[in-house]
Amino acid sequence: MFMPAVFHENLFDDFFDPFWNDGALERAMNREERETFGKRGANMMKTDVKQTDNGYEMAVDLPGCKKEDVQMELSDGYLTIQAVRNHSNDEKDNDGRYLRRETFSGTCARSFYVGDAVKKEDIHAKFEDGVLHVELPAPQQTKALPENPNLIEIE
Repeated sequence: MFMPAVFHENLFDDFFDPFWNDGALERAMNREERETFGKRGANMMKTDVKQTDNGYEMAVDLPGCKKEDVQMELSDGYLTIQAVRNHSNDEKDNDGRYLRRETFSGTCARSFYVGDAVKKEDIHAKFEDGVLHVELPAPQQTKALPENPNLIEIE
């Protein structure tokens, strides 16, 4: 059944959400943000960051993505993770004519400030089971010089 784009993913969810869900009205007012990835777009690239003795460990959820679809870039102290997802679903009859053809293409990206001192060689990443694991070094603590050079530092 063909539904106009006004109804987005589900006519009844869009109609009843403002009555039953407190946050639904805010989401309805902000529809252009969720059109690319649908209602589950807010769940894309959920990230857990854990501090360790050697630095930080990040786990970025990228469901449905493959290793080839994910790119990481370090530029001006910002680590940017980008995932591109393409999907095509074709159904043909016995004569080779299309009965249904659906294509999906989407991109999501997230940036994290890691500092200017972090170099590309310091970052280690591994992708497994739809989760990107990234290890970042701890920021180097530099001692600030006393304002007066004649002062002696007391430990």
